[in-house]
Amino acid sequence: MADGPLIPALARWAAAVRDQGLPGPVATDARRRVLDTTGIMLAALRLPTSAAALTWVAARGGATRATVPGLAHRTTVGDAAFATGVLAGSLEFDDTHLPSIVHPSASVVPASLAAAESGAADGATLLVGVAVGIEIAVRIGMAGYVPETRTNLWLERGQHATSICGMVGAAAAAALVMGLPAAAIAHAMGGAVSNASGILEANRTGGTMKRTHYGWAAMGGVIAAELAAAGFTGPPTALEGRYGMFTGLLGDSARTAPVVDGLGERWLVHDVVVKPYPTNAFAHGAIDAVLRLRDAGLRPADVATLTLRVSAPAVRTLGEPIELKRRPANAFEAQRSGPYLIAAALAGGSGLGVGLDDFTDDLLRDPIRLDLASRVCVEAAAEFDTEFPERFPAEVTVTTTGGRELTERVLDPRGGPEAPLSADEVTAKFADNVRSVLEPEQADLLRWAVGELGVATGPADVASALAASSLSSSPMHT
Repeated sequence: MADGPLIPALARWAAAVRDQGLPGPVATDARRRVLDTTGIMLAALRLPTSAAALTWVAARGGATRATVPGLAHRTTVGDAAFATGVLAGSLEFDDTHLPSIVHPSASVVPASLAAAESGAADGATLLVGVAVGIEIAVRIGMAGYVPETRTNLWLERGQHATSICGMVGAAAAAALVMGLPAAAIAHAMGGAVSNASGILEANRTGGTMKRTHYGWAAMGGVIAAELAAAGFTGPPTALEGRYGMFTGLLGDSARTAPVVDGLGERWLVHDVVVKPYPTNAFAHGAIDAVLRLRDAGLRPADVATLTLRVSAPAVRTLGEPIELKRRPANAFEAQRSGPYLIAAALAGGSGLGVGLDDFTDDLLRDPIRLDLASRVCVEAAAEFDTEFPERFPAEVTVTTTGGRELTERVLDPRGGPEAPLSADEVTAKFADNVRSVLEPEQADLLRWAVGELGVATGPADVASALAASSLSSSPMHT
C-alpha cells in the first residue's frame, strides 16, 4: 500500500509505466480493449441518439484535431471524446469489471484515442493510456465494494460508477498520452474528481440520457488534462479527503486500500471482461440459461409460465417495475428487461446468442416476444445475493404447456470472470458490430491497425480506419 494521498501515488505509478513500458500481456489486453470498443462505436452509429450527439458536436465548431466516426470532419479533442464516448457506451455492449461494476473502456478508450490523435502520440503511448486509465478507473471503483457484506455502494446509492470512475481514469489516460509529468497527471485526476457524476435511475425507468454519461466522462477527462497542462491544480486528497469523493458519494463504508494495494504488482485490467450480449450484464446468466433450454428443444409456444430468479439488486434493474419490463417501449428499456431478453433468447437471437438485431422496431413489437414476456416473472433468490456482485448468477424455471417443469441454473455467465470470451469470440463480435458500417476490406484495415498498435501502427492509423465509417447501418429503435 502506498504512503500519502491516493491520487499522487496513482499518478507517480502511471508516469513510471509510461517510462518503462507495458508488460507484454497488458499491451495485448489493451489492444483487445481498443478493438472491442471501436467496434461498438461503429455499431452504435445506427442509433438516433448517436445521430443527435454527432449533430450537436458538428454544430459546435472549433479546432479540427480528432476523428469522430460518422462525421465528415474532425472536431476538438474534447468533443471527439464526448461523441465517441457516447457511441461506446450506448449499446450496453461495453466491457465490465466485477465486483466494482465499472465499464471502463467506454470512457477511457475514447479519451485516449482523441488525445493521442491530436498530440501525435505513438501507438505504445496510446496503449499505456488505455491500460493505465482502465486500471485506475477499476481501482477507484473497488473503493465502493464491501466484501464482508458483498455490497456495491455505488449501485446501492444509485451512483453510476462507470461515469464517475471512468472520468478519473480518462483524465489519467489523456494526461499520460499528452506527455504530462506525474504532478500534472495528479492535477488532472484531482480536477476530474471534482466534476465526476452519474445517476442510475435510467436503468429502472428509462431515459436515454444515460448514454451521455460515457461521453461526459471521456470529455471531462480530456478537459481536466488540458486544464492541468494549462496550470490548474487539483487537491491531492480528492478521493479520500474529508470532503472528497469517497465521503461524498460512498459514505463511511468506502475502502481506500484497494485503490493502491498491489499497484505495480498486479494488474486488475485483466479482470475486465468483454460482453457477449448487448444487454445489462445482470441478464447474461438468464440469457445463457434460456439459450441452453432452447438448444435442448424448448420453443416459445411450449412456455406456459417462466420464472427468472436473480439476486435482489439485479431484480431492481431487470424486473422492476414489472409492467414496464414486460413491454419495453424502446431498445434502451429492452436491454434492461429480464422478460424481453428471455423472449429474445428463446425466440431466436442474433450475434452470439442475443445481438443488436434483436432490438429493432419490429422485434420490440413482435407479438410472439411480447406474449412470452408477459408470462415471465422476476424474483429475488437469496442464495444468489451471496454471489453478487462478484458474479451474476441466474436460474430459469419453465412450466410447459404440457405440464413439465424445466430448470436451468447458471452460476458463471458467459463473458464473466470465470467464463471470458476467447480471442476468436472477441474478433467475431467486432466483425458482427462493423459489418453494416464498414466494407470487409475496411474492417480488415481497422482490425490490423488496432492489432499492430505499438508495433507497426499508431493512433493516426486507427483514426484513418475509423474515418471510413458511415451512417448507413439499419436503425435500432430508441
